[in-house]
Amino acid sequence: MTSEGLVMASDCRTNSGTDQANIVRKMYSFVQPGKRVFILLASGNLSLTQSVITLLRQDFNEGRGLGASTSLYAAARVVGDQIRRVAHIDSAALRRDSLKFNVQFIVGGQVPGEKPGLYMVYSQGNPLHATKDTCFLLSGEGKYGKPILDRGITYDGTTLAEAAKYAILSMDATMRSNVTVGPPIDLVIYREGEFDITQQRRFHENEPDLVSIHQSWEQSLRKAVAQLPEIGFDDVKPAYYVPKPSNNGLQMGLDLE
Repeated sequence: MTSEGLVMASDCRTNSGTDQANIVRKMYSFVQPGKRVFILLASGNLSLTQSVITLLRQDFNEGRGLGASTSLYAAARVVGDQIRRVAHIDSAALRRDSLKFNVQFIVGGQVPGEKPGLYMVYSQGNPLHATKDTCFLLSGEGKYGKPILDRGITYDGTTLAEAAKYAILSMDATMRSNVTVGPPIDLVIYREGEFDITQQRRFHENEPDLVSIHQSWEQSLRKAVAQLPEIGFDDVKPAYYVPKPSNNGLQMGLDLE
């Protein structure tokens, strides 16, 4: 989230064990042009997130729920209500098989009278709002990509074009370190006041732009490391030197002080 709008990105890999990886979209849009725009990113148990999206879509198409939300907070609460509804339906069966109810959603968008914003909605249905001081949210496997966003993203100082590059780099770092995250990568740039989705793209695994960003980033990183100041070390001898035992079992200790 920047002062100009929103950048939202998600991968499309879902895993059911080490030998079954599928491509499934995790980004969902709910748009009434000129009235409201909501973009949802889903993580967690795929069957549960799909159930939540199905219920949200049914209400939205009938003008209820997200289709009637007059604030982003209200929209986040609508998502939370549907999470709790699915939990009520499925939690008992999950517990019988020792499975947790595990879903999270990032909700981004804008309604008239508000600036664009972001919310994280947890498995319990409660929302957390991104702020100018903490202006990005991550769901799912975020620990590998978070340091890049920590170092680069600021609310007032980052353009949407720059934020999009940081989002791709964050996803690239995560894919590099975790095989459960993978392409295609879905990316949306939403500019404040548009009330529609006009900039959206999917990056496939061998997409030239994605490959170019990956290679340029690695080369730039290596170059930057090579240009860092050399690390200095104090020339201090150890207080005691104890060599390895010899074959005959004799040990020696030398006091260098």
